[in-house]
Amino acid sequence: MSDVQQQIKDQVTQHAVVLYMKGTPQFPQCGFSAMAIQVLQASGVKELFTVNVLENAEIRQGIKQFANWPTIPQLYIGGEFVGGSDIMREMFESGELKKVLEATKQQA
Repeated sequence: MSDVQQQIKDQVTQHAVVLYMKGTPQFPQCGFSAMAIQVLQASGVKELFTVNVLENAEIRQGIKQFANWPTIPQLYIGGEFVGGSDIMREMFESGELKKVLEATKQQA
C-alpha cells in the first residue's frame, strides 16, 4: 500500500465522520462541497474531520483510487465509504443519513 493510501486509510478509520472536500467547511471551494457541509451540519454532525484535497494533489488523486469513486466530495462514516454529494443529499432527504450517523455514534 502506498504512503498516500495508508494515510487515507488512517484518516477514515481514526475519525468517525470524514469528508474529503474542495476547500474547508468555512470556505468550500465548490458547490458540491458546500452542499455536503450543509447536509452534514443539518444532520447534526458535531465532530467532522475534513481534508481539503486542493492542498494535496496526491490525496486528491489517491482518494479517487481509494474508494474507486471519481468525484469529490467523498464521505466516510465509521471507516466506510458512503458516497458523494448526490448520495449524501438523497440519504439526508430519506432520513437514512441520520440513521447511519446515529449508529456510528453508538459504536464509538
